[in-house]
Amino acid sequence: MADQKNLVVAFALSLIVLIGFQYLYIEPREAERQRLAEETAAQSEQVEPPDALQTDLAPEFSTGAVVNEAPAAEPAAPQPPARRVALETARLQGSISLRGGRIDDVVLADYFDRIGEGAQNIRLFERADSDDAYFGEFGWWARAEQGLSLPTGDTVWDAPDAALTTETPLVMTWDNGQGLAFTRTVEVDENFLFTVTDTVTNTTPGDVALGTYGRLNRNGTPDTLGFFILHEGPVGVLGETLEEVDYDDLRDVRNKDFASQGGWIGITDKYWLAALIPDQSSEINARFLYRSDGGPARYGTNYRTDREIVPAGGAYTVTHRLFAGAKEVEVIDSYEDAYNITLFHKAIDWGWFHFLTRPLFYILHFFYGIAGNFGVAILLLTVLVKLAFFPLANKQYESMSKMKALHPKMIQLRERYADDKMRQQQELMALYKKEKVNPLAGCMPILIQIPVFFALYKTLFVTIEMRHQPFFGWIKDLSAADPLTPLNLFGLIPWDPPSFIAIGIWPLIMGLTMYLQQKMNPQPADPIQAKVLMAMPIVFTFILAPFPVGLVIYWTWNNVLSIAQQWVIMRRMGVSIGDG
Repeated sequence: MADQKNLVVAFALSLIVLIGFQYLYIEPREAERQRLAEETAAQSEQVEPPDALQTDLAPEFSTGAVVNEAPAAEPAAPQPPARRVALETARLQGSISLRGGRIDDVVLADYFDRIGEGAQNIRLFERADSDDAYFGEFGWWARAEQGLSLPTGDTVWDAPDAALTTETPLVMTWDNGQGLAFTRTVEVDENFLFTVTDTVTNTTPGDVALGTYGRLNRNGTPDTLGFFILHEGPVGVLGETLEEVDYDDLRDVRNKDFASQGGWIGITDKYWLAALIPDQSSEINARFLYRSDGGPARYGTNYRTDREIVPAGGAYTVTHRLFAGAKEVEVIDSYEDAYNITLFHKAIDWGWFHFLTRPLFYILHFFYGIAGNFGVAILLLTVLVKLAFFPLANKQYESMSKMKALHPKMIQLRERYADDKMRQQQELMALYKKEKVNPLAGCMPILIQIPVFFALYKTLFVTIEMRHQPFFGWIKDLSAADPLTPLNLFGLIPWDPPSFIAIGIWPLIMGLTMYLQQKMNPQPADPIQAKVLMAMPIVFTFILAPFPVGLVIYWTWNNVLSIAQQWVIMRRMGVSIGDG
């Protein structure tokens, strides 16, 4: 009786945990994200001079090195709008500001915020003079005592009146009037990579020492999903170590400093990334930072290189790169290989089990190339997994079939030694040993697929290749939950039920297949245990309902294949199926 009570308590506690997780974690996190969004919007109404926003996140380092810029004590006078140069490629649209030479207007031409009518292109970068400014910038720095005039965020560069395309780079020039001439060439490839080449020519009679920097500035705290399996916020590989800081953690520490050779540093969303990529042979100092000062939250990442001597009559050239786009696996990998960017593939949050997640993605992508549908690719992957575990699963199903055949004898032993639990267990173990049966056989088929299940979940959740990918019928996005639920008559009633009870069609099918599989398995002699096990399909239906439907399809198809395999083995061994 004590065992039965413990089992019931464990089952009840599991349900409490599931429901409590929704109410005590998911919903409060959602409310907190909404509060931060409203707070940021309210703060943005406290208009702060745009120039202060632009210069505040320039590199700050304890060495005493500073970026040459206008003093912050006196607000800069309003600047007239500078000319912008159009950005026009097959995948990127927007413009480059000649004020500061900033990359601050980038729209992804082939990605949208939703499926169907009203969909708008994803805007990654916002103009530097807007409340929601988000931009990338490169520049020069020198020690203040040198008294050099260097290009700043207010500098208006000269450039020809021509668009930046994959074939035509943008060439900007500026002369400081003191013998230093600056040239900046911005190139963009067919995907999401900007290459910025800065050159300074020294016509002064003496040598000068100059360093370079790159920075990202983001105004406002963006909405994040808040999932523990996904990082959103400042990120980078520095010193060959992946560094990740959440927005709320950065607000607490304000600064995090790093030293590195090469690497990269940026800000990541679930699917989108902005990353600064210095020359991989350069020694850099890098920083994540946060500022507010009573105004909108401002987040930044930056790096600076050490100063180099530019001899009189000589020139110095440095190349920076800026990634601004979608985290497509093949594109990220190609940049890592082409430019030897240290661990750039970690820009995609593969997680602790990357040794499973990445290979799983490549297999899925291979099948997608054959089938042309990621849903079909998931079905093919499931077959591949079943084949890989076929011998082990066969052995386990045979053991389960033997357990089912022994069921009458097990009931007799339990009844015979009902008052002597220890003797009952001894006799049962002796029976298992005699018949060469593993009593844990029923758990093994599920246990062996859990790593694959988790890796597939991670792949569906973080890779943009799965985003907005259809299957068949009503499934338009494999990375989202099944949208059709009986609770609103499959969309006929204008009501969105809470996510934890919005059971879609595919989760219901999955629950049915799990129920059928349970009926084929040997049932416990204890009636309480039997009822608990038979309730598991219902519990799993609720658990998996809010998961990506691609994952539910995988689990359902896996159940169907398992049922077929188990049915064949049971027929071969002459064991009754179901209740006979």
